[in-house]
Amino acid sequence: MTKKNAVVLFSGGQDSTTCLYLAKKEYQQVFAIGFDYGQRHKKEIECATAIAKKAGVAYEVLPVPIVSMLAPNALTRADMVVDKYSEQSNRTSTPPNTLVEGRNLFFLSFAAVYAKTRGIKDIFIGVSQTDYSGYPDCRLDFVQSLQRSLRLAMEYDFEIHTPLMHLDKAQTWELAHKLGVLDIIQKDTLTCYNGVQGSGCGQCPACVLRQRGYEQFVKNHS
Repeated sequence: MTKKNAVVLFSGGQDSTTCLYLAKKEYQQVFAIGFDYGQRHKKEIECATAIAKKAGVAYEVLPVPIVSMLAPNALTRADMVVDKYSEQSNRTSTPPNTLVEGRNLFFLSFAAVYAKTRGIKDIFIGVSQTDYSGYPDCRLDFVQSLQRSLRLAMEYDFEIHTPLMHLDKAQTWELAHKLGVLDIIQKDTLTCYNGVQGSGCGQCPACVLRQRGYEQFVKNHS
């Protein structure tokens, strides 16, 4: 049975775009929201706008510059070089310099207010702890804890959906394939930390994980 309404946190990247189309399949109406938080690559907002238009989904960008003011990092500072992917750094407990402290905490809180004022209880976010990159606010225990806090804070039965939480990137590509949006994910999304649309720069952690996942997906279908 098709459900009524949902809000999707939407950045125009691989994961959030997959979530957008999944929600679109399951809900009568989907509202996509993005955030202008002072990120150095404004192109992600342009990509998200174009994808939302193609999907026929309402898209609204909320200005939240305080996020980058509180947490300087390689995604908000042009003078910082994005760390390249390495097997060693991916196994350490030190997060990469692309970590935006508290980003998902802020974004989900804003999304909850946005949703409640529109009578919506279902919120989608494309986080995953399977391809873990050292981001503590992508973990399931964080999402579950915040869901409880938001319910208490607003006395409203929010449901935060994380359909990619236990999927690796190959499985995320497979989901996009099943949704019929593989071509959109390949060409239109911007996942790259260096702001390169599509296949990306090939060197940053986001691009390496994305490409490896795609190669495994192709191998699984060969």
